[in-house]
Amino acid sequence: MRKSSGGLTYIAEWKGGLLEHKMGHLTCFAGGMIALGADGAPSDKTGHQMEQAAEIARTCHESYARTSLKLGPEAFRFDGGVEAIATRQNEKYFILRPEVIETYMYMWRFTHDPKYREWGWEAVQHCRVEGGYSGIRDVYASTPNHDDVQQSFYLAETLKYLYLLFSDDDHLAFDHWVFNTEAHPLPVIKKEKQTSPTRWSRDDLIVH
Repeated sequence: MRKSSGGLTYIAEWKGGLLEHKMGHLTCFAGGMIALGADGAPSDKTGHQMEQAAEIARTCHESYARTSLKLGPEAFRFDGGVEAIATRQNEKYFILRPEVIETYMYMWRFTHDPKYREWGWEAVQHCRVEGGYSGIRDVYASTPNHDDVQQSFYLAETLKYLYLLFSDDDHLAFDHWVFNTEAHPLPVIKKEKQTSPTRWSRDDLIVH
C-alpha cells in the first residue's frame, strides 16, 4: 500500500522483485474487504482501518472521475507524472466489473455517507444500450465505443452490489449473510450457546 504525491492511497503490484506502481480495477474490492475487517477489529484499530478503506474507495473513484466517460479503466498508474490514470491502450477498457461498486456498497453500509450512493449511480450512466449493458473500449474517448459484450458477472455481481447499495441495511444484513468472491450470498450459521445443566443443591430440594 502506497500514497501518491497527490495524496491518493493505492495498492501497487509486486512483480519479479520490483514494485510496479499500478493498481488494477480488480484490486478495488480491497476497500470493502478492509472495511469488513475493521468491523470486527479491536477498537484501537477500527478507526485506522476504516480510514484506509475510505482512502482506497476514494482512489478507485478518482480512477473513474478522471476519465471522459466517468468509468474506470482496467488498470491505472501512479508514475510518469500521472495519478489514477491508465497510460496504456490495453488498460483503458471497462467491462462492467463489480469491484468498485462492491466497495461502495460496503462503505455505504458501514458509514451511510451519501457520496457512495452518488458514486455508484454515476458508474452506470454510460453502459446502457438498447439490448442491455455493454463494456466500453476506451473510457478516455469523448463518446462511448461499446464492445457489444454484456459479461455474465455484470448480472451476478455488479447489479447485485448496486441493488444492495440502494437497499435498506436489513436486506441481506451482514449479521446474517456473507458474500463470497463472486457475490454469492451465503447464510451465516451461528452456533447456539449451550447452557450447562442446572445443578441442584440439597436445600433446593427441600419442600417448604
